[in-house]
Amino acid sequence: MQAVELAILDWIQQTLRCGFLDAVLPAITRLSDHGEIWILLAAVLLLTKKYRWAGVCVALALVLDLAVCNGFLKPLVGRIRPCAVNTAVDLLVPPPGDASFPSGHTAASFTAVTALALAGGAPRWLRWAALALAVVIALSRLYLYVHWPTDVLGGALLGAVLGWAGARITAAARRKLART
Repeated sequence: MQAVELAILDWIQQTLRCGFLDAVLPAITRLSDHGEIWILLAAVLLLTKKYRWAGVCVALALVLDLAVCNGFLKPLVGRIRPCAVNTAVDLLVPPPGDASFPSGHTAASFTAVTALALAGGAPRWLRWAALALAVVIALSRLYLYVHWPTDVLGGALLGAVLGWAGARITAAARRKLART
């Protein structure tokens, strides 16, 4: 399996690598180095009365993501990064110091996007823009050779589950508060 994943990453390097993407994708991936863009999204939503519950939903889902992805799965799995296996690749970003599986950038991105979509009430344009950014962030992790394809896929699936969980918990809390 590792050979197939290395072949995919090498194909990306040989086929897609160019000056424009070399400049743009590191900047895009940095938007979510610690979930910054998604935390900012939650904060902005929390500050607006109309979208406050969507903000609560995204924030809660991101806390779940931090606990499950970074606090539990990465240390448990401890997967080595592809840039540590193939050291001949010219890296455009410093190699991350934690484990590779699942992709935390991808998990946080898809957690926020799923929570935003399921929270209800957020503008359609914002949901689509968030999804587009999440996809580009996920693909940047492959382009930058810091995650295996299955890390990114696992991060996206984990993010979708955690975003759903955040939405469910938020909806239950909202119903309970409405009854009191």
